[in-house]
Amino acid sequence: MTLQLDHVYYWTTDIGRSVKFYEDVVGLKLIRRDDGNWALFDAGPVQLALHGAIEGRPFEPGGATAVFRVDDLDVTRAALEARGAEFEEHEGEVQGFARFASFRDPDGNVVQIIEYAKQEAG
Repeated sequence: MTLQLDHVYYWTTDIGRSVKFYEDVVGLKLIRRDDGNWALFDAGPVQLALHGAIEGRPFEPGGATAVFRVDDLDVTRAALEARGAEFEEHEGEVQGFARFASFRDPDGNVVQIIEYAKQEAG
C-alpha cells in the first residue's frame, strides 16, 4: 500500500481572516468553503485547508508547517512581504540542496517557502 499526501490543514480561530490571508497574501485559489468550519485551497498536488476552531477544544497554533516550493526565493519573499507577510529570522540554506524562509499566518501557524538548488546537467 502506498499513501500519498492529500492535504495539510491548520486550525484557525477566525476562518474569514485566515481565508483572506491565504488568498490575498499567499496568493492561493480558494476551491471550497463550507460554512465557517472548512476552507480548501489549490496549492498544487497537495491542497491546503483551514479548519475552524471547535468550541470547547483548546486551540494551539502549530503542529504542522505548510511548505511551498518556489522557483526564486528572493523574488517570492519580496512579493509576499509586499502583500503583508512578515518573515521570521528562521531562514536558511542546506548547502547544495535548498534555501528556505518562514513566516506565520494570522493564527501563528508557520508557513515556509523553499527554493531547491538547480541541478547541473552533466
